[in-house]
Amino acid sequence: MAEVSALYVSYDGMLEPLGQSQVLAYLERLAGDRPIHLLSFEKPQDWAELDKRRALAARIAAAGIHWHPRRYHKRPSALATAWDVLVGIVSGLWLARRHRIGIVHARSYVPAVIALVLKRLAGVKFVFDMRGFWADERVDGGLWPRDGRMYWVAKWFEQRFLLAADHVVSLTHAAVVEMQSFDYLKGRMPPVTVIPTCADLARFRPHSRPPGSSGAFTLGYVGSAGTWYLFDEVVVIFSRLRQLRPDARLRVVNRHEHDYICQRLVAGGVDLAAVDLLSAGHDQVPEEMARMDAGIFFYKPSYSRAACAPTKLGEFLGCGIPCMSNQGVGDMAQVLEGEGVGVAIDAFDSATLDAGLQRLLALVADSATKDRCVAAAHRHFSLQEGVERYRQVWTSVEAEA
Repeated sequence: MAEVSALYVSYDGMLEPLGQSQVLAYLERLAGDRPIHLLSFEKPQDWAELDKRRALAARIAAAGIHWHPRRYHKRPSALATAWDVLVGIVSGLWLARRHRIGIVHARSYVPAVIALVLKRLAGVKFVFDMRGFWADERVDGGLWPRDGRMYWVAKWFEQRFLLAADHVVSLTHAAVVEMQSFDYLKGRMPPVTVIPTCADLARFRPHSRPPGSSGAFTLGYVGSAGTWYLFDEVVVIFSRLRQLRPDARLRVVNRHEHDYICQRLVAGGVDLAAVDLLSAGHDQVPEEMARMDAGIFFYKPSYSRAACAPTKLGEFLGCGIPCMSNQGVGDMAQVLEGEGVGVAIDAFDSATLDAGLQRLLALVADSATKDRCVAAAHRHFSLQEGVERYRQVWTSVEAEA
């Protein structure tokens, strides 16, 4: 029997770093197995960069993937999302009928609405790649009230997704344990495969420091700093590091929050001359990480963090860089502490932060740490292993058709 075509739906754009690292990196390696159609929603500011768009389109076509980009709408929030869902449903139905789509792979909740309708109307198999408890993330991030209508609607859809899915992909084992406690899934638990956010370890690997790099100890921060993150605690750690090593530097790689980051650094009494704040494309991140001695990132403690698997963790470890973060974030603490590749703190008081910093410095000073980091990255976050698990998911779903 010929393998059926797959439609992958992502509300994240392929012109964004996340789309390239967590969607394209997988699909390029799966495209040899079956025809793949990719439906993504691209942000206007990214779409306007013509050279990058053309280069990306060429890359996608070279992989044999059929790309169907649609425009992402942001405001007004609920109506804009509803419009994008409608566009996705119409596009998906057309693709399903024209290209004999057999599997729809939905990356998170908004694409899952599209996939659920396609399952009902076109009879496709539905893979729910949930990426965490999205509705609870909105509440925990202060974007929705827990007693609000949007949260209730999103949780209602979450229940429908989990009950209708032919297969569920979870980022963490902790999230699977939580789902098993849901009353409506008792005796009705769908097949679940755990696939954390993986890294291309052929790119994220130890590098020598680039020429011109500062020889000072460099603490690295990569990615977003607001909403779900505790950047003020990073500022505190860096301030304490400067007391121990006055020449230490903080290197921050971030796309859109430079004003906020500078504001928090100044509020924390950090001399901005000790900070390198820059934006970088995903292809430049390995080189930027090569300038760092240790990585740091903290999440706001919350219910939804149990389903979180930070992309940056596998990337840091692949580069041989130990990390400091906090407990209660998916399976991360077990990796950091269990593998001896980082520090997972359980509180943010001064004594705990100081002790965590001392442990992080000791890991950096240990010559064996780099090798442990790389080995842990290959055990837990290998892109090759992630691709193989996705392949098995699609094959198992296809066998049930």
